[in-house]
Amino acid sequence: MTRTTPSGATTATASAPRGVLVDLGPVAQLRAGRLARRLPQLYVGLFLYGVSLALMVRGALGLAPWDVLHSGFVRHVPMTLGQAVVLFSFVVLVLWIPLRETPGLGTISNAVVVGLSADATLAVLDRPEAIAGRLGLMVGGVLLCGLASALYIGAQLGRGPRDGLMTGLARRTGLSLRLVRTGLEVAVVVIGLLLGGVLGVGTVVYALAIGPLTQLMLPWFTVDLMAPAEG
Repeated sequence: MTRTTPSGATTATASAPRGVLVDLGPVAQLRAGRLARRLPQLYVGLFLYGVSLALMVRGALGLAPWDVLHSGFVRHVPMTLGQAVVLFSFVVLVLWIPLRETPGLGTISNAVVVGLSADATLAVLDRPEAIAGRLGLMVGGVLLCGLASALYIGAQLGRGPRDGLMTGLARRTGLSLRLVRTGLEVAVVVIGLLLGGVLGVGTVVYALAIGPLTQLMLPWFTVDLMAPAEG
């Protein structure tokens, strides 16, 4: 959204390149236009993310790495899985402070909506007895999570708490995003397992598939942003 001239001055451009994610502050995100599309897309994506989590829970064949931690945690405290998702989202946001990450509307919405959606879906979805049904829920959960991720990221209204932790640590340490993400996910899986969390083939499928799925679908839903030029 901005460019630097040869003299060193910074000026605003009228728009970002098509299909490109841009890094904006919380106010600039809202002023970048197309909110009639971006806000519904954000909340549909976050709602579907929670649904995808619930599908994998009912599939009972393994959870995403962070959800291994959540599922282990709720074994020891009187709260639902969705409430644990919300709690840990805000714990992670506290870790943003020394990293100087800036939350946006999508960040706070992510911290709340995903957990509520997961609990609502779990309340109406039972675990199937047949292994074929459980496999279907697991695969469907991974596919839906890829779609949901592309939707909420493409809305360009702020990264989620866990994604912000990853990017903040990568920026501060100089390590690659891939290395930081791997380190974080290994750490939360180990802690989750120590707490009694659910690990299985679904965890492996998720880890291998979610990146390529999101990368495939993200260009379909990335909203091109506009910004007024500064005089």
